[in-house]
Amino acid sequence: MAGIREGQGQFVFGLDIGTRSIVGTVGQLEGNKFHVFAQRAKEHETRAMLDGQIHDIIKVGETIRQVKEMLEKDLDRNLTDVCIAAAGRVLRTITTFVEYDFEADKEVTDEDVSALATVGVEKAYEEFQKVNDTDMKFYCVGYTPMRYYMNGYQIGNLEGHKAKSIGLDLIATFLPDDVVDGLYKAVELADLHVANLTLEPIAAIQVAIPEKFRMLNMALVDVGAGTSDISITKDGTITAYGMIPIAGDSLTDIIVQHCLVDFETAEHIKRQSGAQEMVEFSDIMGLPQTISSQEVKELLASSVDNMTKQVAECIRELNGDKPVSAVFVVGGGGMVPGYTEQLAEKLGIVKERVAIRGQEVMQNIIFDMENARKDSLMVTPIGICLSYYEQSNNFIFVEFNGNRIKLYDNGRLSVADAAVQSQFSNEDLFPKRGKALTFTVNGKARMVRGVQGEAAVITVNGEQADIYAQIHNGDKVLLMPSTMGEAAAQELGRLPELSEQLHVYVNGMKIDLPKTAEVNGVRQNEFYQIQENDDIQVRNSYTVQEVAEFLDMPLGGEIRVNDTVAKADTRVYENFTVSWNPEEAYQEMAASIPERETKAGQPDLQEHMTTVQEPQEPMPENVNAHPAQEQVSSADTVTETAQEQSDEQTTVAEDNAPKEIYVIVNGKAVGLKGKDKYVFVDIFDAIDFDLKASRGRAIVTNLNGRSAEYLETLKEGDVIEVYWKELEKK
Repeated sequence: MAGIREGQGQFVFGLDIGTRSIVGTVGQLEGNKFHVFAQRAKEHETRAMLDGQIHDIIKVGETIRQVKEMLEKDLDRNLTDVCIAAAGRVLRTITTFVEYDFEADKEVTDEDVSALATVGVEKAYEEFQKVNDTDMKFYCVGYTPMRYYMNGYQIGNLEGHKAKSIGLDLIATFLPDDVVDGLYKAVELADLHVANLTLEPIAAIQVAIPEKFRMLNMALVDVGAGTSDISITKDGTITAYGMIPIAGDSLTDIIVQHCLVDFETAEHIKRQSGAQEMVEFSDIMGLPQTISSQEVKELLASSVDNMTKQVAECIRELNGDKPVSAVFVVGGGGMVPGYTEQLAEKLGIVKERVAIRGQEVMQNIIFDMENARKDSLMVTPIGICLSYYEQSNNFIFVEFNGNRIKLYDNGRLSVADAAVQSQFSNEDLFPKRGKALTFTVNGKARMVRGVQGEAAVITVNGEQADIYAQIHNGDKVLLMPSTMGEAAAQELGRLPELSEQLHVYVNGMKIDLPKTAEVNGVRQNEFYQIQENDDIQVRNSYTVQEVAEFLDMPLGGEIRVNDTVAKADTRVYENFTVSWNPEEAYQEMAASIPERETKAGQPDLQEHMTTVQEPQEPMPENVNAHPAQEQVSSADTVTETAQEQSDEQTTVAEDNAPKEIYVIVNGKAVGLKGKDKYVFVDIFDAIDFDLKASRGRAIVTNLNGRSAEYLETLKEGDVIEVYWKELEKK
């Protein structure tokens, strides 16, 4: 009875609702001793129960009432609460393993262990649903942690340890809804309230196998009237539960047919045959008869052989296809002569290690009453009482998202348990990340995680709560599913590789060039949004032409890279030196214009050089000052004046005749004439600007507030800026 901690001094009413009879026990725990104050039993008057299942709720309820009233009379007190146990005939178990990885080593808390068990129960339920071949709805009525693991190694207790991963072997038990409802309704008919519900194998093991013996690999067989319930212990815990649907009643039925008696008489013959040589009885004709215990033994031999064979096979299956070290047998069905010997033979162990357990395991049970029954039939009823102290279990009803659900109360029910019972998706309990973005950078896979969503919103009775919040009978739980965050997104320029710069030396000056990238073979700017499965190649070089374009300088003359003659498409890498003559580049650029125009039938370069000059003739009378002689105070005024003059010229000139336009260069009006059209480089013939005065500086050429193309066509009133810009020294 180690481990019993709560409810000391409280009266407990335990009821063993069996196939053949109902046994009631009332007692009290004082220290480590359980005192039995009263016990009563009554057999069913009809076959109201078969194989551990209630078939007639009303008749079973009436028998329960009669047992309760007898106990109340013995004790001279009213009984309102009762502890019961469900038979293993419909018990289903699932053993599973679950593991959880932390992001980093952390100290394991009680909440971590509880969360691990919750996930384990959910996994067990999912696995059970896959093998559930019935239309019945099953409930998880409890689970037993078998083994804990820390970082892959078995450990006794996880709490308080630092771990990267934790794991759990868990056995979960399930019962169908109609079994539980039948038990509850029968008890309610007797004006009793269920205070605790356990399983018959668990109840029996409370008494039959003390905790100090559970380190051994043992089996407990509770041979009742309708079922033989089996449980296995090893390493200090219960490792498996099982059942075969054959027990004492199947033997009684054989005697009924052989002796031509009713079931009650046959049951009497079976019980007495183990206690005396000859048993007297009357058959259905009223004639007196006798039968020897040896004849009964021979009559039942084949059935006992079959029963023990099935029990042995079940034990082996539950124990990893091998026999256990010892077997304890309880229940009336196991008292049949020859049962223990045949079970030992089927298991292949010595017969002394299969024994009926009765009074010898009740050393901590004190019977404060006369004529107390202390045999193996009382093991399960007393175990039902002790289960109440071990852990107060019961079914409770709560409202979950508007639906009434039933939960097996193990004393630590939480919102998570209600969610599992309602088949609420575990994914909807925790925040969900948006879709990840995967791509490759220089051939290596890269992933950007999606944004974390919002956690589930939980309230219990209107109060904010979390998944670990405890719930009780009648609670109202509302759980809004968690949300998924936004899908991952990233701009090309935010790649770490593009945050670096390429350092080169151009005409003796250190220049920082931003790295660029090609996406799926196409060069993209830094604002490009990376797409799923993009293939990104980060470029770690520039061509000489690209360097010149970045500096907004014309490329020409002799090009040298690392002091070696090169071309415009020569690649430039980290710390390379590049040089060319900007003066020659401007001259080459200027010389290329008349060549193209001559080919098109236009005047040659010499003609351009003589006609594109500052204007010498006076302005029209309506103009106050010639733009070339006086600096205008406003660019708008100059533009307006130039536009008026242009309009007058347009009305008198032919389409192909030379035109004169005015542009604003560095704040001054400059007139261009002698050509039918003008390009940007034409302004260098009309202004005083030395293209040879570079001295390591970069030229800035803007047209209407943006960078200009040298062959870009000019129009009346364009605003131009031309100046040298010092390069930043590193």
